[in-house]
Amino acid sequence: MTEHEHYEAVVVGAGPGGAAAAATFANYGIETLVLERGVEAGSKNVSGGLIYAEESAPYTIDDLFPGFREEAAERPITTYRIHNIAGEKVESFDLTRLHEHDTEWSDAVLRRKMDSWLAERVHERTRETGGGLLTDVHVNGLLREEGKIVGVTTDELDPITADIIVAADGVNSELARDAGLMDWDEPEEWFQGVKAVVDMPADTIADRFDVGEDEGAAHLFSGDLFEGVRGGGFLYTNRESLSLGTVFHLDSLVAERAEPHQLLDAMLTHPLLGQWLDEDYTEVEYSAKLVPDSKKVALREPHFGRLMLVGDAAGQMQAQGPIIKGMNHAVSAGALAAEAYAQAKSRNTPEDAGTLYARKLRDEGVMKKLRPTGYEMMRGLTENESVTDLVDGVLTSSVGRFGIRALSGQLERLYNTPTLSAMIPDTRTPYVTLPMVIAEELGTRVGETNDVSPPDLEARIGNLTYDTDIGNPHITLLDNSFEASGVAVSACPVSAVDFGGGCYREEFVRTNGSEERVVSLDTQPCVECGTCAVVADTEWTHPRGGKGVEFKQG
Repeated sequence: MTEHEHYEAVVVGAGPGGAAAAATFANYGIETLVLERGVEAGSKNVSGGLIYAEESAPYTIDDLFPGFREEAAERPITTYRIHNIAGEKVESFDLTRLHEHDTEWSDAVLRRKMDSWLAERVHERTRETGGGLLTDVHVNGLLREEGKIVGVTTDELDPITADIIVAADGVNSELARDAGLMDWDEPEEWFQGVKAVVDMPADTIADRFDVGEDEGAAHLFSGDLFEGVRGGGFLYTNRESLSLGTVFHLDSLVAERAEPHQLLDAMLTHPLLGQWLDEDYTEVEYSAKLVPDSKKVALREPHFGRLMLVGDAAGQMQAQGPIIKGMNHAVSAGALAAEAYAQAKSRNTPEDAGTLYARKLRDEGVMKKLRPTGYEMMRGLTENESVTDLVDGVLTSSVGRFGIRALSGQLERLYNTPTLSAMIPDTRTPYVTLPMVIAEELGTRVGETNDVSPPDLEARIGNLTYDTDIGNPHITLLDNSFEASGVAVSACPVSAVDFGGGCYREEFVRTNGSEERVVSLDTQPCVECGTCAVVADTEWTHPRGGKGVEFKQG
């Protein structure tokens, strides 16, 4: 057996899930090494983002890291509203009751600030047990001996062995795929999120959103402003900026050949947002990421051998209509994974850690939230295309419109029902048809004007920070035919039809008198969201440590 540097625990990724795992390991006195591929924790991470502390959760981030809310978060979210849109007509509902269900608190966060603050504490605490945190290290795979997982391999360091490995390396987890636990085969299992951070002084936020210094607002948007693509938009208030973005089912984005940056602009320029945005609109950062749909992909047994998966790497992202929670579940999972190993070790059965971890996720109610029973029971019926066509037909008919008007006094209450939200099907009905009909029948025409002129795609890419790894592209285009990979031209957040820059471009090549439609690839502008790994015939890995895009906000 080859001798390698050894740690009892290796945690891959220093986001909230990895930080929770590392802190819990340290609490048990377990020697832990944390490996982070960014130049700093958070420099590769993007979220909407709100982080929750649920009353029913086994762990919360502020329990593990005292002072978190004061030092690492933005604003507490105290109001939560959804806007149903049809053209310039809008009907809004107050969803604060749904937002506060099982909620101890919820704060807006920016990942670069949050994750880097967590990383400092993680480094201090893991140093005390003989470990620490290393940045600029890309963990590219699992180390095996005699067919068993014994450690990890990296681009920058010699292989490292460990008694337990926690993969908290995000939605594009190479460790999860190396272990055969996750794949990129089905677009309907993923969402794509695109986000802009917009500069806004604190006093302007207070005035335009009617919030105090320790208050914040969240707004969701659904209806016909997104070209029929299933999904919606969001706006969250930070201390001195806004997070605005869109989240769409990836299969719908592909089917409609919609371009993510244009869908974001459709929201930014809608008259409704004229009450909050003006001609002084200043976009600080543009970003994107894939989001797992936990209802379909959250692993019931997120482990294999010495490997345990937490957070997005295990598909632990709860996106059920207006319920959008991920980071809090990553925190619970990371801490439970470390706790499971410590307890299994104390019983002299460390090999049982993964099984114990999965049991804890079930016993603590985490899996019930990620894979709600109601959705799984109803999915076969509610997501049947014939049923969807029938329901949409009824909703848009005179009978359906009469029903919406008759229920007008009850709709807000129904939207605030957690059990109903957990059953929402992934069809156009709840994301497009129903909100559109509600707005048409009950809505009021928006009186504001919107003078926002969003940056074009070239400017957005140009404003990002990159350390290009010349000669080492992290994506390889395996089939450049338009049939195999052409969808990436429109689905990639930094590519577009008729745009000469970006990652993927459509071209016509003449060969022997015939013309062939192909796509070409340039990885330099890549924001590492992973979309093309799902929709195109590519071979995809993360860039080497510290290389590629660096998000300053996240």
